[in-house]
Amino acid sequence: MLIDLNPGDRLSRREVHARYGGRQQGGVSPSKAVPAVMFFTDPESGQRHGYYDGWDDDGYFNYVGEGQIGDQRLVQGNKSIANHVAEGRTLEGFRAKGSEVTYLGEFEMVDHYLSEAHESGGHALRQVIVFRLRALNDVPVDLPRVPVTRSSLPRHTFVPIEEHHTERAFVTPDREPYEMERREAALVNRYAEFLRRQGHEVSRLRVVPAGEVAPLYSDLWDITTSELVEAKGLATREQLRMAVGQLHDYGRFVDAKTRAVLLPSKPRPDLLAFLAATGVDAVWQDGDDWDRSAAR
Repeated sequence: MLIDLNPGDRLSRREVHARYGGRQQGGVSPSKAVPAVMFFTDPESGQRHGYYDGWDDDGYFNYVGEGQIGDQRLVQGNKSIANHVAEGRTLEGFRAKGSEVTYLGEFEMVDHYLSEAHESGGHALRQVIVFRLRALNDVPVDLPRVPVTRSSLPRHTFVPIEEHHTERAFVTPDREPYEMERREAALVNRYAEFLRRQGHEVSRLRVVPAGEVAPLYSDLWDITTSELVEAKGLATREQLRMAVGQLHDYGRFVDAKTRAVLLPSKPRPDLLAFLAATGVDAVWQDGDDWDRSAAR
């Protein structure tokens, strides 16, 4: 615990550093004035940038490390959290809101894992370090829960097609959908309606791989035929290559009889040959109907 500070006390961040040292900016602040590493969490602001600080189902506080551009590394403030016990420093938490902070009390690092978030000020995804911290006292304020708790086993469920989740939207929740995403969503909705008219039951696949906290979402899962479908807004080589990778990634978690790329138009012959070589069908819209090139 920090001297002369009790969990629940509120003060300005400027006053924290005037009393206990450390740098006044950034999320992690090792101090040379006292044997402590201070960390600051602002869940409301952080979630808009894909940073999900919060409690997991195991009772640990998950805290995303520092570093706004590029992959985060275990250096500087991140290293100070990882090594705080070995260096004889306490780990002290604060809930930030504007210029005011609330002292949460003392924590201890349990372990850390890697996840993804977007770079600050942009949409490029990068790797971030997430520390799991054990609170050593009753935390005096309500803090959010993380959306997904890591598990040693993969998990999958089926969700309605109308829930337009994507992996990028999960880590960048405040951005507008890209035009390509809008095209793909409209394509999926048209094909899903066609399948329903044929008597098929359809949904989407939601997967959380082992050790991961960001869910994966397929575009469509045909429950009736056990077909896994990924949609692309253009029938280009780049888009088809991406779709094949996604289908093989999702396909590790379900027993799909077939895998297909859903497209707005028929691909060129060499691209159909590429899909056939990977065991993936092509499905495209042909007027009011749909056509298919089977890989088998």
